[in-house]
Amino acid sequence: MKVRNSLKSAKTRDKNCVVVRRKGRVYIINKRNKRFKARQG
Repeated sequence: MKVRNSLKSAKTRDKNCVVVRRKGRVYIINKRNKRFKARQG
């Protein structure tokens, strides 16, 4: 999982990416392609 400053660029890499907020952190998860995982905060 990558930690990034901006998740907007990571979100546009794959159409199955979903932005999720958990415990004050912003995550990008992708059920189909597990390598597109990122977090901010």
